[in-house]
Amino acid sequence: MATTDWQAWHASYDDPGSDLSRRRRSVQTRIEAWLDERPDEQLRVVSACSGDGRDLLEVLARRRDAHRVSALLLETDEALAASAAGFAADHGLTRVDVRRADAGRTDSYHGAVPADLVMICGVLGNLTDEDARATVAVTRELAAPGALVLWTRGRYADRVADEPTDLIRGWFAEDGFDEVFFDAPQDTSYRVGAHRLKAPPRPAGPNRTFFTFQR
Repeated sequence: MATTDWQAWHASYDDPGSDLSRRRRSVQTRIEAWLDERPDEQLRVVSACSGDGRDLLEVLARRRDAHRVSALLLETDEALAASAAGFAADHGLTRVDVRRADAGRTDSYHGAVPADLVMICGVLGNLTDEDARATVAVTRELAAPGALVLWTRGRYADRVADEPTDLIRGWFAEDGFDEVFFDAPQDTSYRVGAHRLKAPPRPAGPNRTFFTFQR
């Protein structure tokens, strides 16, 4: 089975007009809004399958209040993880931890949850429907009260019905989240969603694998 060259895949971000670049800007806009909305002196962020981490790190690098944020980035690709760690170091983001660990394992998040912002960007479209459903459910274990979950999904329908995000948005509603943002431009292949936890967080379950990345 062929696997994706994720370093080559990230090269599309170098084109400011690409769908990936537009998606990143949409995600960053939501991160900026979230930081502006939260006056807390200390905030926790976790990012699953974070790649080079620039969706979060570029925002922190340009903000004077970045010291409020402690972040855990989970990425298994050695080169991408090194790029994220290098960017954080170059910009003085001393509270960013880049961990080479499987984001589909609950124990990979040890010490960083419950988080105030849970990022599952670039994840759901690379999972089976069963694992995508399980991932939405597990975010309630990773989230602090009132936390925001920020997610993305491509709109191509290779595994589910014509608009795969309909299922995802429904799953978040079933698990006690309110939708606060949904960006779905008709001329692009991406969707960006944000859901805030309204129900009580779910107690952490046993250490387990809740998703397996497919490609």
